[in-house]
Amino acid sequence: MTVVKRFIAGAICPRCAEMDRIRSWEQHGIRYRECVSCDFFEQLPIEDQTPPELETRVSKPREKPAPEDFQTVRILDPKGD
Repeated sequence: MTVVKRFIAGAICPRCAEMDRIRSWEQHGIRYRECVSCDFFEQLPIEDQTPPELETRVSKPREKPAPEDFQTVRILDPKGD
């Protein structure tokens, strides 16, 4: 089984500060990153839990208004008929 190593667009190497030189891959539950310009190499365990989604006005559950919050609107006829 071959491991696909992918470059991370816009990533800057923490050691040599070169942009677009970091590639990343996952293997056996570990995420690897390396720089092709210098000898930077990093291993990170893959966490099973995804971080909770930040609450925004879009992702927040909608609250249903109480029935007493509604008012009846009466439209008046401008002709007075």
